[in-house]
Amino acid sequence: MVYYLRRMKLIIQIPCYNEAGVLASTLALLPRTLQGFDQVELLVIDDGSTDGTAEAARAAGVDHLVRLPFHKGLARAFAAGLDASLRCGADVIVNTDADNQYSAEDIPLLLAPILAGQAHIVIGDRGVADLEYFAPFKRKLQVLGSRVVSSAAGLDIPDATSGFRALTREAALRTMVLSDYSYTLETLIQAGNNRIPVMSVPVRTNPPTRSSRLIRSIPTYLRNSGVTIVRAFTLYRPLRVFTVLGLLLLLLGLGLGARFVVMRYWLGLEVNQIQSLILTAILLLAGFQTLLIGLVADLIAFNRKILEEILYRLKKE
Repeated sequence: MVYYLRRMKLIIQIPCYNEAGVLASTLALLPRTLQGFDQVELLVIDDGSTDGTAEAARAAGVDHLVRLPFHKGLARAFAAGLDASLRCGADVIVNTDADNQYSAEDIPLLLAPILAGQAHIVIGDRGVADLEYFAPFKRKLQVLGSRVVSSAAGLDIPDATSGFRALTREAALRTMVLSDYSYTLETLIQAGNNRIPVMSVPVRTNPPTRSSRLIRSIPTYLRNSGVTIVRAFTLYRPLRVFTVLGLLLLLLGLGLGARFVVMRYWLGLEVNQIQSLILTAILLLAGFQTLLIGLVADLIAFNRKILEEILYRLKKE
């Protein structure tokens, strides 16, 4: 009896926004054959560019081109690329940047844990704590952010903001990008809560050719990233979030109430504590309501899981 191995297809996707000047050189460095894959194809997502990025992609000979009608941002472009790659029959998807930030020679390093069956998502670790072209404050910020995301996701990811990553078809089918800002943090928290095996591998980077379009200013980056992390964590672990908040409010209320009892009935002080009593009642009610909100949010989250499973099965068919 003869057994035939299923042909494996890898698609390397590149989200682009006004990258006509550098796209051809980036595409020329990407491999067209790789061990473990019968087909290696290139897919470019043109995120509403106005400088002829789509034409540059066609001239460079990409296999697939997705054109968004207007500029939707990196997160939407990444999601559109995943959907298109799945429709094109990708077994594994590699995401990289159009500005050649990541070394194309390290793509096999991303793929090795997947081919070995060790992970379904592999993140390229740039070694952000030691990147010489990152400002010292930016290095510390990246390290701290990665620790926060790792804690929220229950994973050990030293470079959570890295866009150089590989996903199996199964992981891509279960990936939902809801943020309009960036996909990197949200998808890791989602993967951790879905118990998808995630690994990191050290990769090399090339010196930047332009300033980051995602991090326009540190305050803006902190605000957007913070909102993304809090929203994702609340979305996937609502009961934990609201239980902690509710218990904090209850403890504050009980503490004020105990203070009133001690001062009035133990120490016998004749002082006006009506404000403390009002605040105690407000805190206790708020704490109890927050716990109830947590229960409702948990039920909503359970319903969301059902919808995600339905969507997964529809995509898989």
